[in-house]
Amino acid sequence: MIKKDTVDVVAGKVKQFQEKGELHFPTNYSPENAMKSAWLKLQEIKTGKQDGYRPVLEVCSKDSVANSLLNMVVQGLNPAKNQGYFIAYGHSLTFQRSYFGTMAVTKRVTGAQSIDANVIYKGDEVDYEMKHGKITNLTHKQKFGNIDKEKIDGAYAVIVLPNDQVYYELMTMDEIRQAWSKSQMWGKDQKEEKKGSTHDEFKQEMAKKTVINRACKKFINSSDDGSLVIDHFNQTDESAEEAQVEEEISNNANGDVIDIEYNEPEPEQEPEQPSDQPDDDLEQAAMDFEQKEAQTTNGPSF
Repeated sequence: MIKKDTVDVVAGKVKQFQEKGELHFPTNYSPENAMKSAWLKLQEIKTGKQDGYRPVLEVCSKDSVANSLLNMVVQGLNPAKNQGYFIAYGHSLTFQRSYFGTMAVTKRVTGAQSIDANVIYKGDEVDYEMKHGKITNLTHKQKFGNIDKEKIDGAYAVIVLPNDQVYYELMTMDEIRQAWSKSQMWGKDQKEEKKGSTHDEFKQEMAKKTVINRACKKFINSSDDGSLVIDHFNQTDESAEEAQVEEEISNNANGDVIDIEYNEPEPEQEPEQPSDQPDDDLEQAAMDFEQKEAQTTNGPSF
């Protein structure tokens, strides 16, 4: 097992970033606590069937473990809040944000006051204007009787900024399904959601998740902040809705490697820790969906 001094290595690297003024954390974020939470999670994670369900800390390279922790901390995320999870691809450990994490990074970098999304059903009244190529003044009137997951026309996300400006992202259901078609859980010739799948059972929440991810990615990349946060935001953006996971991993799995000399670790046994579970069923469904996608590539995640 990789020794816990990996955490100390990452903490030292983060301190260097802070001393150079390249990295600033919000007042309520503790990188030390986030790394401790991550280390406890890592004790539980195992590889997939093809690697014999072995602990990832036995299989994955030391550099990839350190860099996955670094990606998490630079973005100011904490796995205990379901803001991301670790997945093994071969001998490389990666950190992937959940959409809760994507919203957290967007709020941190842009100062957004809120990020919300809603679903548009058949029969709803939606009106908006286009100004300089952007959606403005979006209004949505909905009748309770229109709510039916089999009659979704689309979804939209709303990002409210500190200066009371509002950013809208609007997607039709066809666009949402096109994003879903990039998922590892989507069949080659599949046109609609499979009955009983997460996309089918929680269609509204999955539609919201997709439009939020797109809104945050477009908005954060159009901001003026060229910090390490955005670099790592893009590096760990391996959402199955927007790109094939394998291609992203082959390009980015071990990018921005920490140049550290390690002594050969001696085996040590860590006690198993109980995993944290989200309280909300819909949030759990979204997390389960992301985990299933990862498992189809190699191994389980949290």
